[in-house]
Amino acid sequence: MNNKVILLVEDNPDDEALTLHALKKSNITHKIIVAHNGAEALDYLFGTGSYAGRDPYDLPLVVLLDLKLPKIDGLEVLRRIRDDERTQLLPVVLLTSSNEEEDRLKGYMLGANSYVRKPVDFDEFVRAAGQLGLYWILLNEPPPD
Repeated sequence: MNNKVILLVEDNPDDEALTLHALKKSNITHKIIVAHNGAEALDYLFGTGSYAGRDPYDLPLVVLLDLKLPKIDGLEVLRRIRDDERTQLLPVVLLTSSNEEEDRLKGYMLGANSYVRKPVDFDEFVRAAGQLGLYWILLNEPPPD
């Protein structure tokens, strides 16, 4: 696993900027790759499309995955991550504004490690995203390679 990269999958430019700001404010200096839709996220993870030639075994530390995405939605991205031997243990946090119980249930059933609802309040969002980053970077012990 590439312990220096976080994959953020987010199609909303405002949420992307807020998340990046929150991680930076929490002194998280890891490189952040941003995919703006589900297809781009899968291309990055599996070394296809515009990421052809990227080593698909060089995985990010964590994937912060929005649910409502263009091209391929977040639940389908999660399903494909869990269906592939290379990525099945990759930590995936669903970071979404959806408060639908069905989305949360489906996310966990498909193997999400965590489900975090995006707060609407800016300061609360900054705190939540920062804590999320700190947990997955400093506290979580990933499975062995």
